[in-house]
Amino acid sequence: MLAKVLSGALIGIDAYPVEVEVDIAQGLPQFATVGLPEGAVKESKDRVKSAIKNSGYEFPARRITINLAPADIKKDGAAFDLPMALGLLTATGVVPAERARRFVLMGELSLDGRIKPVRGSLPVAVAARGWDVDGLILPEENAREGAIVDSVPTYGVRDLGEVVDFLNGARQLEPCAVDIDDMFRRAARHAEDFAEVRGQEHVKRALEVAAAGSHNLLMVGPPGSGKTMLARRIATILPAQSFAEALETTKIHSITGLLPQQDAVVAVRPFRSPHHTISDAGLIGGGPHPKPGEVSLAHNGVLFLDELPEFKKNVLEMLRQPLEDGQVTISRAAQTLTYPASFMLVAAMNPCPCGYQGDPQHDCTCTPLMVQRYRTRISGPLLDRIDLHVEVPRVPHKDLADPVDAEPSEQVRGRVDAAREVQLGRLKQYGLHANAQMQARHIRKFCAVDQAGQQLLEMVTDRLGLSARTYTRVLKVARTIADLAGSEQIQQPHLAEAIQYRSLDRRTN
Repeated sequence: MLAKVLSGALIGIDAYPVEVEVDIAQGLPQFATVGLPEGAVKESKDRVKSAIKNSGYEFPARRITINLAPADIKKDGAAFDLPMALGLLTATGVVPAERARRFVLMGELSLDGRIKPVRGSLPVAVAARGWDVDGLILPEENAREGAIVDSVPTYGVRDLGEVVDFLNGARQLEPCAVDIDDMFRRAARHAEDFAEVRGQEHVKRALEVAAAGSHNLLMVGPPGSGKTMLARRIATILPAQSFAEALETTKIHSITGLLPQQDAVVAVRPFRSPHHTISDAGLIGGGPHPKPGEVSLAHNGVLFLDELPEFKKNVLEMLRQPLEDGQVTISRAAQTLTYPASFMLVAAMNPCPCGYQGDPQHDCTCTPLMVQRYRTRISGPLLDRIDLHVEVPRVPHKDLADPVDAEPSEQVRGRVDAAREVQLGRLKQYGLHANAQMQARHIRKFCAVDQAGQQLLEMVTDRLGLSARTYTRVLKVARTIADLAGSEQIQQPHLAEAIQYRSLDRRTN
């Protein structure tokens, strides 16, 4: 007796179909799983056997062989429990074969037949749009996640018996429905606001420029000056995610198991803030069973690295590829995976080891050698990839005691959205959406500078010894400042403001 049912598995953030073939033959009782199964898949036989028996069905005492095709790709995870159980019940005649093969099945089985949630439901639902199927059968907790694709009916189930009754026509299940517009409306309400930040007007201006052009930003200031508070409010002034961006972001959170059950989509731009003790695999991705790291979890959002010099140097150097390419490639002997990692880097650091260099309220206890060693923990190539370096001084009492709220995030976001619209109109034909993504050919075309601006750039480049990469980043930031000002041409004041956002270049040259 042979039966076939359909499931799905992941390569990177994308899914591919897996055909679960079940053969029951004469012979001594045996349960073999082939098709490069990993540990969790090999252990499925015990869960499947108990679930079938405890759900009231007969488990065949024969020679059972299950093949997971394609057989040359490793299969991992417990999501194959449900299709394996349905395949066995189909092979024994409990479920009609034609009906069973029309659905994509995923789910982990408890010993009593209950179906537990699994990771990666959304990528499978996205891929299933191109498969010839009638719907998806997922654990009840994953149904909303699969339903946001809104092209293939998604049915949420609680136990094995419910699936069998549905496929036999003995029970009717309604496809899960999700109100995407309502999700985005709820996500648009932020708990934090720029109006809560007292003082630091020049820093908020730098954050606005960074958000408008999706530029990387480094804040340098003493402890308690508000660097973390400012960083956590950057997401409130970023443009809202499009549905395509939200879908890609949600796929990454789905395969890592970080998608909250009450939310079917990551509608708000992610904000990730890993601790400085994080490993390279935790930040970039990888591990024995490769999975996305923090840079991918921050895709389409913000990656905030507080106390930047405290991160391990080899970990920071691994940021170079995602900062340049917008993706991470993880190579193993068996396969190569690519995860998206297009994020806005926001970092914070103290000016010196004690944190009080230049602070009028505290005396710095650091020697020049200590300060130099502290700053060299961040390499020059990494600093080159950060567009804006901003000093964040201590907030004076008069600003802290000011009862008047500052400008709210909504107003700032209005200007950011307007600048992004200008950039999109300019760069859409090249597949880009922000000034930070421009390459050399785009800079030559869209960042023309007048004679006065050229003289200013020549003087600053020779005096500070700016690298070619830093030079182009100054031009990109100046282009963003001009867009915020509604100017077609980059003018000298725009360049001057962009140059003053390179504070660390002034200090080290």
